[in-house]
Amino acid sequence: MSVGDDSLELDLLAASLRAGAEDLSTFVESLATKLEDAVGSLARVERGRQGIRGPKLVRKIAVEAGGDRLELVRDGANRFVTRRARVSGGIVLKTETLDIDAWLQSLSEALASEASRSERTRQALQRLLLG
Repeated sequence: MSVGDDSLELDLLAASLRAGAEDLSTFVESLATKLEDAVGSLARVERGRQGIRGPKLVRKIAVEAGGDRLELVRDGANRFVTRRARVSGGIVLKTETLDIDAWLQSLSEALASEASRSERTRQALQRLLLG
């Protein structure tokens, strides 16, 4: 695969992750499901109720890939905080808060990096793109 193909695949992945982002809460629920299905070994999703009888909603998504730990944390009913931490040897070197678009781009890059090292991850990401 050439560098141009890698760039196209990364753009497709980012577009796939952004699909349906009109309603942020719905988008986060969909993203969590996609990540669990496609790269469950890299993603941890925490869900909880917003009250006694409310539906279980995503509280946190954490993905460790490509030397980054990417976290999306619910901070209210429809508010989210997104962060990227650079990790080396299990030690966090730097943490930064990102806007959702920059976070999704970082997530795409980290997953693409992981896919370049793992055929299983590559196949999972292809299913994500096609599914």
